[in-house]
Amino acid sequence: MHSETVTIILELPNRVLSPNNPPGSIGGRMKKAASAKRYRRLAKEAALAEDIDSGPWNKATIQAAFYHKQERRRDDDNYTAMLKPAKDGLVDAGLLVDDDSKHLTTLPVTFHIDRECSRVELTVTRKG
Repeated sequence: MHSETVTIILELPNRVLSPNNPPGSIGGRMKKAASAKRYRRLAKEAALAEDIDSGPWNKATIQAAFYHKQERRRDDDNYTAMLKPAKDGLVDAGLLVDDDSKHLTTLPVTFHIDRECSRVELTVTRKG
């Protein structure tokens, strides 16, 4: 079985998706839920646009590369957690069987500077 790789490019996730940003109120929970739903849909649409006909992939790895306009200290764990809706969107698109640890291995995130275009690039590689 040969490996396949696809790179899904998304806008940076909304800060409300960070574990460091607890909702605190009903309005905050609604905003967080709406943001998660939107980000999930964006990921699904981006994956579908890649027109991959070999899915769903049973086993895969995912690595996120975050591109920010400014250099500063960032917390890997928070950024990984913010991507949960995007991973769900990849499952919704039929690219992945599931995003649990049996089917998807999450590699460490990387951070880069791009003063022109902030984004996250999700590189998903099929592993069988």
